[in-house]
Amino acid sequence: MGSSPTLGTLHIGGIVGETVMRNDIVALFPGQGSLASGAGIAWRDSKHWSILSEISQAANTDVEYLLLEASGDELVRTDNAQIATFALSIIGFRELCDTGILPRYLLGHSLGEFSALVAAGLLTLTDGAHLIGMRGRAMAEAAELSNGTMIAVMGAEEGARENLDGLEGVWVANINGTGQIVLSGTRAGLDYVLANHKALGWKRATPLPVGGAFHSPLMASAQAALDGGLANVAWGSTGHIVIANVDGAEHTLASDWQSLLSRQMTSPVQFLDATLALPSSVTSTIEMPPAGVLTGLTKRIREFQIQISPSSVQEMREVSL
Repeated sequence: MGSSPTLGTLHIGGIVGETVMRNDIVALFPGQGSLASGAGIAWRDSKHWSILSEISQAANTDVEYLLLEASGDELVRTDNAQIATFALSIIGFRELCDTGILPRYLLGHSLGEFSALVAAGLLTLTDGAHLIGMRGRAMAEAAELSNGTMIAVMGAEEGARENLDGLEGVWVANINGTGQIVLSGTRAGLDYVLANHKALGWKRATPLPVGGAFHSPLMASAQAALDGGLANVAWGSTGHIVIANVDGAEHTLASDWQSLLSRQMTSPVQFLDATLALPSSVTSTIEMPPAGVLTGLTKRIREFQIQISPSSVQEMREVSL
């Protein structure tokens, strides 16, 4: 078992107690592309399932329906996918804490950053749910106005990254690894990349089933809406270290996060840099549900001794590190 002399307080949404914080583990919190229909079925026996009522009320959405019954088409909607993913991740994190494992390092991808901040205690469960509900609706509205989308480009040749710079209606949205980048943009701009990706130095280009051009200037109206919500948050304190998407750097101070979350809306997710920012003491990853995507990304970025992505309550309860 990895060691840390620091006692951390379990305080998310009413959990209180002390346990040793683990410097050797990072908890990963997925973004909205990780969710599938029925994702909550394997987790509904959790004693923490009851938090869905609080989350639903704060976000003005029936989250239990989204996790158990919603169709794939319903979950493609940004507002639905974000709040459902957040809720499942927090249930998973609470189950992990119940095992006595408390990672010091937390890393989320896009919406997962909000989940990480709630897990850290910097945001309350209610504030996190309210912000995500607001964020999801604002992003969906911005997407309707811009009619943008996203594509993934993979297999970079020399100079491929630079070839994307300056293309009209195209912006880098996620840097997920050395050879995988997600682009946001207008339909016309991304159609150009799809048709010419090999000439631009990319082996593959794939459209993504998302509802808008996220993490790009086309989300400016959503950023303005989120700023209003962030201005009213009562921030907490934490002994955790959260790695930010915008700059790939460690942050523990609440005063940093209002600006970081705002900037994240229109800036690329620097997931590659954020993963590389984890110190060498971090040798294990545990991905919160709906798990799998970030485990796959991180293992292609750097070597970890152990990577776990529990797919059910029972699997999380059996985690032993």
